[in-house]
Amino acid sequence: MSSDAPVTFLTQEAFDRLHAELEHLSTVGREEIAKRIEAAREEGDLKENGGYHAAKDEQGKQEARIRTLQALLKNATVGVAPESTGVVEPGTVVTAVVAGGEEVFLLGNREIGAGSELDVYSEASPLGAAILGLKEGDTTSYTAPNGREIAVEIVKVETYDGQ
Repeated sequence: MSSDAPVTFLTQEAFDRLHAELEHLSTVGREEIAKRIEAAREEGDLKENGGYHAAKDEQGKQEARIRTLQALLKNATVGVAPESTGVVEPGTVVTAVVAGGEEVFLLGNREIGAGSELDVYSEASPLGAAILGLKEGDTTSYTAPNGREIAVEIVKVETYDGQ
């Protein structure tokens, strides 16, 4: 892992939930998949064994999730959301006029917004990168993945309360 890996803000609740998921996947989850693969392997010919291939596919997805969680937790800054000073930063709730329509969203990792009604935009997304560091009243624009230039005005920046 490179030392310039992005640091992600996580609430303590999100960190604990993700750590518990990683622990479960790394132990019980791996054991369950191994048993399913072994049971399917005992059924015979692996080329035409759908259960075997499904279990191997699930194993690959599970291992990818384990790697994602390990990297996320390793590079996480854990604590309470930063107290808003009117500046857009990871862990703040932003009200902005985006392409003419008002949106309210959380800037940060989607894992901290789990269970919340808020949309979550990564600070690495085109919108997130464009507004990071802006203040209430600032305007900017960014290029959407489809090539369109999208205007953005920051209306309000608030402290994320976990809701």
